[in-house]
Amino acid sequence: MTAASPNGPNATVGPRSDLTAVFELAQQLRVDSVRASTSAGSGHPTSSMSAADLMAVLLARHLHYDWQRPDDPGNDHLIFSKGHASPLLYAMFHAAGVVSEEELLARYRRAGSRLEGHPTPVLPWVDVATGSLGQGLPYGVGVALSGRKLEHAPYRVWVLCGDSEMTEGSIWEALDKAGRYGLDNLTAIVDVNRLGQRGPTELGWDLEAYANRVEAFGCAALTVEGHDVAAIDKAFEYATQSERPTVILARTVKGQGFSEVADAEGWHGKPLPSEMAERAIGELGGVRRLTVRGHGPRPYQPPARPAAKEVRLPEFELGEKVATRSAYGKALAALGARPEVVGLDAEVGNSTHAEDFAKVYPGRYFQSYIAEQQMLATAVGLSVRGWRPYAATFAAFLTRAHDFIRMASVSRARLALCGSHCGVEIGADGPSQMGLEDLAMMRSVHGSTVLYPCDANATVALTAAMADLEGISYLRTTRGGYPVLYPAGEAFPVGGSKTPRSSADDRITLVGAGVTVHECLAAADTLASEGINARVIDVYSVKPIDADALARAAEQTGALVVAEDHRPEGGIGEAVLGALAERSVAPRFAHLAVRDLPASGTSAELLDAAGISRPHITDAARRLLSG
Repeated sequence: MTAASPNGPNATVGPRSDLTAVFELAQQLRVDSVRASTSAGSGHPTSSMSAADLMAVLLARHLHYDWQRPDDPGNDHLIFSKGHASPLLYAMFHAAGVVSEEELLARYRRAGSRLEGHPTPVLPWVDVATGSLGQGLPYGVGVALSGRKLEHAPYRVWVLCGDSEMTEGSIWEALDKAGRYGLDNLTAIVDVNRLGQRGPTELGWDLEAYANRVEAFGCAALTVEGHDVAAIDKAFEYATQSERPTVILARTVKGQGFSEVADAEGWHGKPLPSEMAERAIGELGGVRRLTVRGHGPRPYQPPARPAAKEVRLPEFELGEKVATRSAYGKALAALGARPEVVGLDAEVGNSTHAEDFAKVYPGRYFQSYIAEQQMLATAVGLSVRGWRPYAATFAAFLTRAHDFIRMASVSRARLALCGSHCGVEIGADGPSQMGLEDLAMMRSVHGSTVLYPCDANATVALTAAMADLEGISYLRTTRGGYPVLYPAGEAFPVGGSKTPRSSADDRITLVGAGVTVHECLAAADTLASEGINARVIDVYSVKPIDADALARAAEQTGALVVAEDHRPEGGIGEAVLGALAERSVAPRFAHLAVRDLPASGTSAELLDAAGISRPHITDAARRLLSG
């Protein structure tokens, strides 16, 4: 309906309002961005002011959303990739009637507030946490991919990007995959305001250069004057009709609407002092009380997912030599009987064995090629829509996507990740392929679960367990084949451990995970031949770790040797010491880890060169016992 009095206290702006009313809404968004950030004493008002016209047109005329029902499956998705413009986003929520003026002005950026400095899903209208630039558009690709390829839903995905983040490689990974998958339900809106944090951006207002790059990735590029609401309206209308993903490149002015800061350097991330804020509000036409009633969601009833079939997990014979990466692939293919499970690859599926899933469920398998950041972002986007993504690559290459993993935990995403080819055990490929930092990386992620099985049956059980875990779960798998130690169907509870060897006369405990469990067992054989009973603990659950079993072993044997195919920092040794410290247990302790720079060689040669092979474990045990 048309707002007869745009400044009136009860005026409503909606799809049928004239563009004058929409401009007034944009001014309100600017004013409220200034008010909120000045009240908080921090924030990014000028970055919000540049995009206010873009968001006013979107909010009033093109976004299909039921603000009272954020879980409606037909709702569009709005992602602020430039998450620092949170004053603008929260001002939009205020205009939509779901955030009060009191909350906006008195709670923004305060301790305990849901209106955090950068948006997170603690707010029901926010899908993903943003603020680490270059991530919102990749997430949007994941959500749009779900809508087009899995749900066949009518919703659209709108992503507001900043021009500074257009130098991030992850943005172009996202556009590459958007173009490849034909995501015509995705619209990126780039706020090209020329100024970054410390000064001008790389391309400034060169919209043609941006457009050429966008088109090269198979997406449609539109350039528009970002403060002309009529032009913006036409651009959005075009985007909704486009048969390609669309990127709207909007020329804007940072701090638009207040002459004292407009297009001025030095105002990024700075609230306006109270006196300046008053002048800004006056120049913008004063405080308004407009409300928005935009389009509701398009009618959509999600089709019922197929009923879950019986999951028949693979089984392996005791003593059979199987690589845990192979067992992961077979287990994942079996888990495909659960219709919510989706597989993701970064062009190494024949090595991680993720392609086993693709052979059975090709419609739920997505190839990211060598774009690990986008693979993780796609997984996050799919999790937003209720899928259970499993994403796999070499453990070493997951480190490239660490920031996406870190931010996924802030997004409260549920992801199952697999890192294969870990440690020096991989052999001749050399150090560039060796995952030696991944345990530290994944242990440090908030709420993560870290699993490292030593045999095929343990791998199967833990791969299946990840389907029901909250947060980010990580499974570490080994390249080479090793004997199956545990019978098929044995339980491997998260947070537990196994003790494949023990006696009442144990004098020392050998602790390992993955390949080093086999080395510890061989070392225990050698020690037994010398009359020394050694207990062996398999800490297949690295986080949470079985502190009770470790403390009990430390108290009963008095000495522990930890051997791990990983750097000493942040790995299993530190996890064990942390667990023992919590129990106030301090045994004699030796920690064997990969301390030097590895080279190429056979697995046996490299384990020995790193000092984590069976002879080194045996020697460490002897030293502790003789000490």
